Amino acid sequence: MSADEPTPPPAQPKAKLPNLALRRLRAGFRPSRGQAIVAVVLALVACMAVVQVRVNRADDGYQNARREDLIAILDGLGQNTRRLESEIADLDARKNNLASSADKAQTAREQAEQQVRVLGILAGTLPAQGPGVRITLNDPAGKMTSSNLLDAIEELRDAGAEAIQINGSVRVVASTDLTDEAPGVRIDGEKVVSPYVIEAIGESHNLAEAANFPGGLVSEVTGPQVGGTAEVTELPSLQITALHAPDEHRYARPTPSPSK
Repeated sequence: MSADEPTPPPAQPKAKLPNLALRRLRAGFRPSRGQAIVAVVLALVACMAVVQVRVNRADDGYQNARREDLIAILDGLGQNTRRLESEIADLDARKNNLASSADKAQTAREQAEQQVRVLGILAGTLPAQGPGVRITLNDPAGKMTSSNLLDAIEELRDAGAEAIQINGSVRVVASTDLTDEAPGVRIDGEKVVSPYVIEAIGESHNLAEAANFPGGLVSEVTGPQVGGTAEVTELPSLQITALHAPDEHRYARPTPSPSK
């Protein structure tokens, strides 16, 4: 090499090139603060979109419902609301009586006795009276089953029935069981046959509307599957005298009161 030729720069070590590329690659995967904020916002938008889709799907069920079904749903919600408001007012009145009564022990005892009477009606161990409906179902072909009577009971309960008896001899409670025994149905071990007379205490108009609702009890009994007749009568006063004999629990026991 002559003195006039420039001296070439020293060669860079080749080992450092992969390390430099690796550092750049890692830096590319490290999001900046702005990128992180954008990612969070996009995630929130996605969650809100999913929730909105689910709400829209839920609304579609009501949009496709018939006008009569929507009216029945609203009536049911209104009845439940009024029932809960009445219970709240009753509990508030009890609390105020306990707080203001000079003889709190006597007041508490009277309220406990009243609660026992209420629970006795619900459990079917005490007779009951009040407004309600009498539904007479005739089944000349003997096609009615326990499923038909169970549907009738559930419809009346949903409409606010507080006490129900069938054929004046069977009290319907939470544990009542129904089995087919043609012709007729066996309810809590007792055989009942047509005509089935269902008496229920509650707001008589609501109970009658529940029975006459299209696709409900009356439609089911008078339809081609059963071919019977149904008569619904609203009554200003009705007495339910059939009583339920509760079975002794073999396993369930009350839990002890929490220590204060």
